[in-house]
Amino acid sequence: MSHARPAASAGGITARSAPFTRSRAHGARIRAWIQSALGISGVLLGGCAVFALSQVPVKRDGNALVDAAGMTLYTFDRDTYWSSACNAQCAVNWPPLVVAAGAKPVGDYTIIARDDGRRQWAYKGKPLYLWSKDEKPGDQSGEAFDNVWRVARP
Repeated sequence: MSHARPAASAGGITARSAPFTRSRAHGARIRAWIQSALGISGVLLGGCAVFALSQVPVKRDGNALVDAAGMTLYTFDRDTYWSSACNAQCAVNWPPLVVAAGAKPVGDYTIIARDDGRRQWAYKGKPLYLWSKDEKPGDQSGEAFDNVWRVARP
């Protein structure tokens, strides 16, 4: 039995399998580079996403949007997109969800300028409000109030 290598072989790799082997090795290097790059980018992007989303004090509670304290948020049928019609006494009863200094719009959450100079969060262009009569998280006593107030839904 001969242990001699065929003439076209180099290190046990025949000429026929060499391109496949080089291709696999090249692919492995590219995959490692991409995974390394994505790992760094993923951390950076993930951090930015978490930071950006944490500026929006809104979360989903079942089929309703609530503020950071879990209080139900509402929309007003008389508002136009990107504009609040709830001012003066209305804004006392239905406090706008005010934007903190430095917060930026993210995704469906935008920021509108109010007539009183404050900035207010809006969801898909509809300004968001709290209801002064809701006493605890989960209350939705403002739903259909005067047939113009609605629980904000995702």
